[in-house]
Amino acid sequence: MARIVNMTRDALGTLTHIVGEVADLQHASSLIEWDEQVLMPPGGAELHGQMTATLRKLAHQRFTSDEVGRLLETLTPQVASLPADDDTRRTVAATARDYTKARRVPAEFVAEQARTCSAAHHAWVQARAASDFSVFEPLLTKIVDLKRQYVDFHPKEAHPYDVLMDDYEPGMRTADVNAILATLRTRQVELIRALGARPQVDDGFLRVPYDEAAVYAFATEVITTMGFDFSRGRQDKSVHPFASGIGPHDVRITTRWVPGDPLSLLFSTMHETGHALYEQGVNPAYMRSLLGGGASLGVHESQSRLWENLVGRSLPFWEHFYPALQARFPSQLGHVSLEQFYRGVNKVQPSLIRVESDEATYNLHIMLRVELEIALVEGSLSVKDLPDAWRDRMQDYLGLVPTDDASGVLQDIHWSMGSLGYFATYTLGNLISAQLWDTFGTVHPERDADMRQGQFAPLLDWLRTAVHQHGRKFEPQELVQRVTGSRIDPEPYLRYLDTKYRALYGA
Repeated sequence: MARIVNMTRDALGTLTHIVGEVADLQHASSLIEWDEQVLMPPGGAELHGQMTATLRKLAHQRFTSDEVGRLLETLTPQVASLPADDDTRRTVAATARDYTKARRVPAEFVAEQARTCSAAHHAWVQARAASDFSVFEPLLTKIVDLKRQYVDFHPKEAHPYDVLMDDYEPGMRTADVNAILATLRTRQVELIRALGARPQVDDGFLRVPYDEAAVYAFATEVITTMGFDFSRGRQDKSVHPFASGIGPHDVRITTRWVPGDPLSLLFSTMHETGHALYEQGVNPAYMRSLLGGGASLGVHESQSRLWENLVGRSLPFWEHFYPALQARFPSQLGHVSLEQFYRGVNKVQPSLIRVESDEATYNLHIMLRVELEIALVEGSLSVKDLPDAWRDRMQDYLGLVPTDDASGVLQDIHWSMGSLGYFATYTLGNLISAQLWDTFGTVHPERDADMRQGQFAPLLDWLRTAVHQHGRKFEPQELVQRVTGSRIDPEPYLRYLDTKYRALYGA
């Protein structure tokens, strides 16, 4: 028995060492990718692409080695008798799952994909600035081709898109997402029509000039109050806001300034801070292991959407923060009441840009993207026809037609990063955020009173205990069930939208 225990301990130690080295390589690659989008001079694009490709390839080769396979064969039966939620058992299970998937993919393919995505990102930046899809089209075509190859490396699923989604939302399938989106589509379109029949909200006070530096300073004050730890993180600017976790002690977020929409900077900052708080709250013991990071992109998005919307667009939040914002901008807001401001930041109006859309219409933007991605992967839509398909669906869903590529097909960074299969996680995040919000309100009835006093520690502490600390220890559906008592369910989110917006619009 002692010999078996020693063998298990030795195998686990070796596996932990190898996975730690893989994590180091992946984090180094993430740091280079962050640098590309924040600090890199334009001339460094090709070199950065090569560095990223090399690091991703080395990490893949190290992780998919025969040695890791032998270690997992030794450990899997040995840890099977441990409690179901034991860290060691979960670590081995997560490692085995990732190993099995990674072994199907050649290392050269991983390097080629990294090089292509690096080049595609810079092409996308240029294309977006020029509002010219043709600049991005060749590299996006290559990315889609690579994604189809990637699907072919894996066992056949009910739908090829299942393979891509599983990388971001383990266990979720295309049929599941389509069913959720169908439920949301019917109810949200009904809500939007009801609100559209009511007098429109005046938000003209948000369409006048604001000082960017002053808004940035206010946003920094807000996220500091939320609990973002600047000793373990930083904030910068980029073309598209994002969060990058190099581990719980180095989490970086970015934001951007949108002329004519001053609070876009605030809400995008709060959104990315939601991601960052999750990463900063993961159990430090999981650092450099496959339990580090979030349970899924949907769970990750639940954190960003919770802080951005359920907190940031709530009346109790602004009961605390609005006087400070008014003091910073007396000429713009001195004559605007709290009630007017609250209605303004929750105005429902179809818009072209996803990240600037309101809560009631946001999921329609996601439906459009998911449908286009599925068509690209199936081959029923070619990349060259993507701008026209985008315009057609925008007309169908939101009654708007982009007049240029920058406000249409080029507005999101995700495809340039090769992140096909990602977009559905935003909607899943919306659903999970409402479930978590309801649960927290039940266990902590003082939720709204705390926000009125600018007290966010109770919410963050609860999220740290219920969600953050577990990292990837639990699969997403399992985690949501443990915390809320239900699997991912659209009803709480639909109820939240209906209650909030019908009251706000008198509908």
